[in-house]
Amino acid sequence: MTSVEVSVEERVLVTGATGGVGQLVVGDLLKKNFKVRILTRNSAKAQKMFDDRVEIAVGDICDPNTLPAAVQNVTYIICATGTTAFPSQRWEFDPAPSLIEWVQLFLDPKYSQAKAKNSPAKVDAQGVSNLVAAAPSDLKRFVFVSSCGIQRKDKFPFSILNAFGVLDAKQKGEEAIISSGLSYTIIRPGRLIDGPYTSYDLNTLLLAKTEGKFGVVLGTGDTLLGDASRIDVATACVESIQNNHCERKVFDLINQGQRPSVIDWDTLFSSL
Repeated sequence: MTSVEVSVEERVLVTGATGGVGQLVVGDLLKKNFKVRILTRNSAKAQKMFDDRVEIAVGDICDPNTLPAAVQNVTYIICATGTTAFPSQRWEFDPAPSLIEWVQLFLDPKYSQAKAKNSPAKVDAQGVSNLVAAAPSDLKRFVFVSSCGIQRKDKFPFSILNAFGVLDAKQKGEEAIISSGLSYTIIRPGRLIDGPYTSYDLNTLLLAKTEGKFGVVLGTGDTLLGDASRIDVATACVESIQNNHCERKVFDLINQGQRPSVIDWDTLFSSL
């Protein structure tokens, strides 16, 4: 047996739940009848997006004081947090940069990392480390959405992607998870494609379909290169949490080749 039936007591905490992959993760978990709790800084947005079908913990992985309540009685954690690889308004500068400061932000990666409230270093490195430290010791699985290129940061195109440290930060997040002693699954997708790019309610979310015609390819050792559907990445997160083949595994995911009528996730995971 590679998986078990869902217990009515099993609760999944999803961080990054209002993002593209995170929204789909929540939708898939609800369809499988998991109890879902999300960690969010904007409860009103989350309530509207998920139609009051999830528990809401108000907090931020960058603020460790908000995490103990969020992880209480949690069986699994799926961490789909992240920010843009390059400076943008999503990095939350306070006060807002002037035009001259924006130029400086792009010319000086260290300056931009220090000024932003949620740069990759603060979200994918320190924030993930905070979440790992707060996780229950009996957690059954910690799933982390990382990125292809972690081990190829000196090679194109990953050297460009990592100009402001996003792969460095993801790697530190991975290291915190692996060294924690927790059961984990780390997924390294290729360049994310497919929606949702925005979503307004759960009904819209659950109708999301990929128009891609490519199959799902998994690999190890950070050797794959290509695009990855957000929908398939989200499904991989949910399918992996109870699959024994995925325990303490790090794998890459891209979409490539002919797509079968049904994706056999257990067979894919068994090849890792």
